[in-house]
Amino acid sequence: QVQLVESGGGLVQAGGSLRLSCAASGRTFSRYIMGWFRQTPGKAREFVATISRTGGRTEYVDSVKGRFTISRDNAGNTVYLQMNSLKPEDTSSYYCAASGRGSSVYYTGDYMYDYWGQGTQVTVSS
Repeated sequence: QVQLVESGGGLVQAGGSLRLSCAASGRTFSRYIMGWFRQTPGKAREFVATISRTGGRTEYVDSVKGRFTISRDNAGNTVYLQMNSLKPEDTSSYYCAASGRGSSVYYTGDYMYDYWGQGTQVTVSS
């Protein structure tokens, strides 16, 4: 059981940066695989990034590789998404998610996540 609260979204110019934060409740944060997803109204939810329990393994959707970095601070119960060189195509609502399943080191499918934050809006102007 974990509750997630996201923050850090906003309006930025193309080429700018934002750092999203996701604060998790509970005392077993390190047990969860964490992920970031984004969804625009009328479009399917898209995988963005995921990170293993210890932070040693990460994966990203191709469109953000080299620009976004996912990280976690298990002592502080927080996962981050550093977004650099933002593009208008990155405009979306961003959600963090937690998975308590242990069959893999990370997951890219939204169906593998059990807990979700409320979302934070990121808008990138051209």
